[in-house]
Amino acid sequence: MSSIAPRLARIDLHPIKSLDAVSLAEARIGPSGGLEHDRAWALFSADGRWVNGKRTAAIHRIRAAYAVDLSSVTLSVPGGRCTISGGGPGVAPSMSFIAIPAATFAFPHGHEAAAGWFSEYFQQPIEVRYSPGGYPDDTEANGPTIVSTASLEAVCDWFPEISLAEARRRFRTSLELDGVPAFWEDQLFGKDKETIVRFRIGEVEFEGSNPCKRCPVPPRDSFTGEDLIGFQLRFMAQRQAQLPAWSSAARFDHYYRFTTNTRVALAESGKTLRVGDALTFF
Repeated sequence: MSSIAPRLARIDLHPIKSLDAVSLAEARIGPSGGLEHDRAWALFSADGRWVNGKRTAAIHRIRAAYAVDLSSVTLSVPGGRCTISGGGPGVAPSMSFIAIPAATFAFPHGHEAAAGWFSEYFQQPIEVRYSPGGYPDDTEANGPTIVSTASLEAVCDWFPEISLAEARRRFRTSLELDGVPAFWEDQLFGKDKETIVRFRIGEVEFEGSNPCKRCPVPPRDSFTGEDLIGFQLRFMAQRQAQLPAWSSAARFDHYYRFTTNTRVALAESGKTLRVGDALTFF
């Protein structure tokens, strides 16, 4: 095991919750412990509920392309918005696509202007909220999520129809390590909730929290939203069968868990992570 040298190989920022990532060479820790600008915008319906990949597969058809300096985002829907009408006993419904013009908005402070574009696409009032600290999926362990390239490649072996790039889009992890075997990141959380694993990537100190509970998003095609039938059951069976000796089975109430959630102290805010940084324990 002496040849193992964990290194930060990739940083993926998701500026708008549920939409496309942008890959960066470096990123700073934001004011709440996540990456700066990660999940900074989130969409809400008029009743205050999330509009995200967990609630609606339609969001996967939206593309978000960012300026190099993240000063703007261009939103588009290739092929347009799908609408289904008609249908009934013995009559198939008809499907049509309505063009949605692409539009560019300032980021991160153009969220209110972007709300109109999202409202047109979803055909309902949408509010876009901006939080400098982001909208993490796990509010208790709201640091960057961590996976290894080898783990993603293992998942691609389980699902040959999914490419490595597509696996990244489906699991939406912030930090990716290389120089380690598959599921090495399971060592970054303790054998129980009371056991804290502390480590450093570059100059940033982390606490590992737990294996991340997955949602309805990974089974879906990241461009069309189409479900891969049987994904969750196949994933759980393979995850259990290939659980490494260093993984604590006690932390898996079920095996639809993958990648590691982390906590980052507020004192780390402003520190920078860079591709190539080594991971060390302390």
